[in-house]
Amino acid sequence: MSVRPIHLLGSPVLREQATRVGEVQDEIIQLVEDLFDTMNAEDGIGLAANQIGVTRRVAVVRAEDDDQLVLIDPEIIEREGETRGEEGCLSIPDVFGDVDRAQRIVVETTSLGNERIKIEAEDLKARAIQHEIDHMDGILFIDHLSPLKRRMLVKKWKKLHKGEAGHIKEVTAAPEPSTPR
Repeated sequence: MSVRPIHLLGSPVLREQATRVGEVQDEIIQLVEDLFDTMNAEDGIGLAANQIGVTRRVAVVRAEDDDQLVLIDPEIIEREGETRGEEGCLSIPDVFGDVDRAQRIVVETTSLGNERIKIEAEDLKARAIQHEIDHMDGILFIDHLSPLKRRMLVKKWKKLHKGEAGHIKEVTAAPEPSTPR
């Protein structure tokens, strides 16, 4: 397990269409572990593989307590309702925008054991899954905003990150929780 650098707004990999995994092998299991380590180190609720420079249809989500989801070749097969909510992104830190998403979804995905399974999700979990699937399709949350709001957020982000070189953020591992004695 290891923490990987996160690609930031402007990195071409964020706009690439991720390729299907097919059969889950050891490299994908390692990728999932790295995604969880990186997401947890940044205190995120979701992370897609292309955010760490790997263009495969893999993402992880932890939107509620310890409910950790692995998404491999996910497809949304049902959508219901609509809700607007604030979103941010580990690849566009420090900016947030209100995005319309389905309130409830059913997603079909491959498990780490190579089985196609269905996951039903509502509210924050549904929002996080939709956000990560967008990443796999090269779509960022800011793409769902009006052109004016998108320009304002990109301008704000560039101002906040002026002088930083490149489009990659190094991530340090989260400290291990101390054990009570």
